[in-house]
Formats: sequence, structure tokens, C-alpha cells
Amino acid sequence: MADIHVEEFYKDAAIALVQLYGAFPRRINLFVEDIAGPDEPDEFGLHSKRHMACFGALLWLSEEGLLRYVDTIRQEALDQAVLTRDAFIRLSSPAPQALAREFGVAEENSAGSLPPSVKEDLSTHIHLIRTALRSGNSARISHIMQSTFFADHGNH
Repeated sequence: MADIHVEEFYKDAAIALVQLYGAFPRRINLFVEDIAGPDEPDEFGLHSKRHMACFGALLWLSEEGLLRYVDTIRQEALDQAVLTRDAFIRLSSPAPQALAREFGVAEENSAGSLPPSVKEDLSTHIHLIRTALRSGNSARISHIMQSTFFADHGNH
């Protein structure tokens, strides 16, 4: 079992990427509260560890070339964030067939009644991420995010 902070990182990254993909190519403000939930700074104005971990995840996504932003809004948000070309391509690309089968996409497609374009959409990384987030299953979210981050997208 993964450390809880790693599972939270994967969930935060998944939510952020889904938000950015849903707005692409528009730039949006990416608020930590919308991803990690409400946070009340302490009497010194410091955010919780959970809030700061989410903010750190957003900065990491930028440092790793998955998103760009104009500036930070204190430690509350990224201003004018957008997916990079590489992130858009990765999220739009088909996930490995084994991963798609493991998480039920094969059964959806097996009926043969779906148009090819719909079948293709159901096998993308972004679809699997959205499905995992809806399930609320931390292990599933982690597994799909690992595949999205670490799989060689040339081997799909």
C-alpha cells in the first residue's frame, strides 16, 4: 500500500489535469481549494499540510512540463494555467490495452455497437482518469495516474 501522501498526490494531480483538460485550450485559474477541499489558515496565516501538499503537486506538474501558468495567487491558486502540448497529447492518447481492460473499458466496447470514435475516446488516459475519480478508489486512481505519468506513450 502506498503512503497516504502519495495517494493524495495522485488524486490531486488527477483532479487538476481533468480540470485543465476540460478547459483546454483556455487558460484557467487552478484553485487548491477546488482540488483538496476547504482550508482555514492558522492564526499565523499558514495553510495546512494537506493544502500545501496539493499546492506542491500543482507546482510539480508545472516543473515536470505538464502545465504552464502565469503566476501564483499566494499559495491558493495557479493563475492562468493551461496544459502543455505534451500533457494534452498524453491525456488524449489511448491508454495501454491491458489497463483499459483492467478497468472495464473492454466490456463497454465488446458490444460492438459503439462507433469507433466513441470506442477510441473510452480508451484514452483522460477517460480512465475521470472514471477512476468517479469511483473514489484510491488504488485505482494511483494505478491509472502511474500509467499516465510513467508509461512510454510510444508503446500504446
